[in-house]
Amino acid sequence: MSVFDTLVGQEHLIAQLQGAIMSAKSGEETQEMTHAWVFTGPPGSGRSSAAVAFAQALVCPSLGCGTCNACLSAANGGHPDVEIIRTEGLSIKIDEVRELLARVAWAPSMGGWRVVVMEDADRLTESAANALLKAIEEPGNRTVWLLCAPTLHDVLPTIRSRCRHMQLVTPSTKDVAAVLQSRDGISPQMADFAARVSQGHIGRAKYIAINEHVRSNRKVIMNLALHLTNVADAFKAAQTLVDLATDDAKAAVEIRDEKEQEELAQAYGKGATGRGMATGGSKALKELEKEQKTRTTRMVRDSLDAALLDIATLYRDIMMIQSGHVDSLINIEMAEEIRTLATILPTHRTIQKLDAIMKARKNLGFNAAPLLTIEALMCELV
Repeated sequence: MSVFDTLVGQEHLIAQLQGAIMSAKSGEETQEMTHAWVFTGPPGSGRSSAAVAFAQALVCPSLGCGTCNACLSAANGGHPDVEIIRTEGLSIKIDEVRELLARVAWAPSMGGWRVVVMEDADRLTESAANALLKAIEEPGNRTVWLLCAPTLHDVLPTIRSRCRHMQLVTPSTKDVAAVLQSRDGISPQMADFAARVSQGHIGRAKYIAINEHVRSNRKVIMNLALHLTNVADAFKAAQTLVDLATDDAKAAVEIRDEKEQEELAQAYGKGATGRGMATGGSKALKELEKEQKTRTTRMVRDSLDAALLDIATLYRDIMMIQSGHVDSLINIEMAEEIRTLATILPTHRTIQKLDAIMKARKNLGFNAAPLLTIEALMCELV
């Protein structure tokens, strides 16, 4: 067993990482090992999984066995020499980077390497990226930086020029379905469906396969796109999409938010006999509520982005039929409706609608108002 077994369809990358690990363990200075890496690839390709697996292998006495205490603690954030930075907000700010740099300045406590995995390097603010640049320019002797981003262009040019680039690819539908069956015990039929509609995104494929509510929501979303006939329908569809995304986000964070607030209040002395919260407690709670609101906002935008990707598969399938490729549909279950639309919709309009969806996704990424963005898109899809 190896920590790299979870990387589906990335054999080219695994070989390079294993070569770097062998070089690092030997102690010889070679070109295979370097202090800064950037992992890029489309959503679901496993770029953060690859970075974490690399971190595990670097601190593992057995080169990444996946079962020892070092591997397990590195994966769950419990290893003293491995920092895994995950943001649930819209950006990574300079204060967070400064705190991180103070922690990683120490030498490794268990020998080997001190490894920093930053899963969302594309969310660094400009000032935060500049602060990180200095650390990457002047690294510690045993510190390794592993940055993850969708593309190289999402990383500051001065940072990416100092990193070794590892490009991941989207796993095939067949490979994803096989993983769902062997690893998660998903039935072949459900695994095939989830792998297709997730477009090779392993995490989302599993989420779809085990969650009936998600599959139900996806069906609603696809039906909305299929039955847009006028502007009134467009506005109703936009409101429905935003409501679904908002409800999902609130359901996901409500209990968690309450627990976090309660734990923070208790840490400041709330409920202690004869006194209220210690000085600074109210301010800390307000800061937490602000962070929670930001997290919810991001979850709503992420949910809307997933919905737009689902709708894009509809027009992608229409375009495939219009170009004569009828054997490679994603939405096989909707083949009849898709064929009907393919005969009605001019090819150039199919392309225009796909472009409109991609533009809306981009605007959401730039923090455009969700409802206005989706309304504008739905009017273009009529």
